[in-house]
Amino acid sequence: MTPPPEPAPEQFARIEESPEFRQLRSSFRNFAFPVTAGFVLWYLLYVLLSCYAPDLMSTKVVGNINLALVLGLLQFASTFAIAAWYARHAGRRLDPRAAVIRGRAAAVVPAVEESAE
Repeated sequence: MTPPPEPAPEQFARIEESPEFRQLRSSFRNFAFPVTAGFVLWYLLYVLLSCYAPDLMSTKVVGNINLALVLGLLQFASTFAIAAWYARHAGRRLDPRAAVIRGRAAAVVPAVEESAE
């Protein structure tokens, strides 16, 4: 099986300058940056509370389970929730746009190679 033809650097530049590609990047950034910032702040809150509020974090919630353990487990839960949220966002908004851009690029590449022969 032969690999698909590679676009020339000029094709990449044209793709990057296209409004569709800019919209794709903007959609990715508008999702990724705020979610990343929110998660980092949530993680830092957990670390800061662990360091500077040990009495609060040692508060018993149920039996021997304290607030630190609950918040620590919520870190894992939020990580998986964000991953699922991103997969859904990518499937609905990013992947279809990327497929259109990829299809246009693939349609242009063979024409360029044929004209070069």
